[in-house]
Amino acid sequence: MTHTRYAFVKANWHSDIVDRALDGFQQLIPIEHIDIFDVPGAFEMPLLARDLAQTGRYAAVACAAFVVDGGIYRHDFVAQAVVDGLMRAGMDTDIPVLSISLTPHQYQETEHHNAIYHAHFVEKGREAAKAALSITETRSKIAKAA
Repeated sequence: MTHTRYAFVKANWHSDIVDRALDGFQQLIPIEHIDIFDVPGAFEMPLLARDLAQTGRYAAVACAAFVVDGGIYRHDFVAQAVVDGLMRAGMDTDIPVLSISLTPHQYQETEHHNAIYHAHFVEKGREAAKAALSITETRSKIAKAA
């Protein structure tokens, strides 16, 4: 069965930046093929990604978040937990779960940094869409050959 739907999960923390990943994603995958889900922050993404993947409705689940260093060590733990959780969700459900989760070491809420990360998230969204399409095509070929 070939899926033509993709789930896109985005964290609301720094949504003005994170939402740009969806802009990039839909440059390659039509918005009509994307179901969009919001979560409060990055930490909540793995659970929802797993739940969405388990439905069997999606060829892939893409998750976008911006985990910033607020001057304390917590962001490292959050970033690691998120990436580990997303990988586990994909492995446990046999559905690709893609991460567009960025953790910059030098981020300041300035116009300059915001412009850099707005553009960067658009590019990362495009890269995630390319990955989703590629892995879907490869897995389809493997299934047909089996």
